[in-house]
Amino acid sequence: MADFRILVVRLGAMGDVLHALPAVASLKHSFPRSHLSWVIHPRWAPLIEGCAYVDEVVPFERSVTGLRKAWRRLRSSKFDLAVDFQGLLQSALVAAAARPDRLAGFHRSEVRERFAAMFYSTEAETRSEHFVDQNLELATAAGATNLLRSVSLPPGRPEGTLPEKFILASPLAGWGAKQWPLEYYEELAPMLPLPLVLNGPASASGLLQRIRGVELHFSGIAGLIDATRRAHAVIGLDSGPIHLAAALEKPGVAIFGPTDPLRNGPYGGTIRVLRDPSGQTSHKRRAEPDASMRAIRPMAVAEALDAALKAAIVDLPR
Repeated sequence: MADFRILVVRLGAMGDVLHALPAVASLKHSFPRSHLSWVIHPRWAPLIEGCAYVDEVVPFERSVTGLRKAWRRLRSSKFDLAVDFQGLLQSALVAAAARPDRLAGFHRSEVRERFAAMFYSTEAETRSEHFVDQNLELATAAGATNLLRSVSLPPGRPEGTLPEKFILASPLAGWGAKQWPLEYYEELAPMLPLPLVLNGPASASGLLQRIRGVELHFSGIAGLIDATRRAHAVIGLDSGPIHLAAALEKPGVAIFGPTDPLRNGPYGGTIRVLRDPSGQTSHKRRAEPDASMRAIRPMAVAEALDAALKAAIVDLPR
């Protein structure tokens, strides 16, 4: 029986969950006889299901029924520690609902919604630039003493068909300004040493089918994990799939424009970041690709990918 029960709240989204994983693993690793439960939106649960550092996945659906189920499940357990990695009023309320002995979160000057900090008994002021390191600082403030910076991910599950060898790209992002122009993928594909496969959800099939000269792969999260594991290299944006590839230590290229790669770029060093000097950090959710994204031409991406592959010593066909 566990001597220490930990509750973690990070509801989504993909990149944020992956950025929190090392900190969550560090908490579990620091309390060897602990039981760790993670509250997460069901859409993102495949990212942590089967993870050696997560003993229990608590799905949290934003509905009346979902709220009731999560409430009952959390109330039925006794938690020694809860950590809110999200910093929203909603996530703080979920953590507080479990009635933990101690509730840790980011300092009120750092949380996305200031009232969330009212529920914390421990507030962590962070100094690091990258989100992964900030989460590790929060874990340290919560009591973690053995920090881990890389974590094994679930194997995923095959969905659809894929070439034997390929380069995987995920062309969609949370908003249009972070996307690379779709027509650029048509120019990029013939420059690459392997087929270019574009991944996306089935709902994006109409949009992605307009792109010529590429292969398409539609999947959920489990299928994306599997496809990323099988890819020789990746090309991505400031979106969840590039953080997945970084966590799997895949070589590749990340194209950044209006967001800061020092803060939320791919973590770990296997993926090279391309950002035009004209890029200025902005979180305005414009529908069209930012001018700084358009400034990065397909040849620059092909050359950066070639350098990343050579650095990783990936065996490609001649």
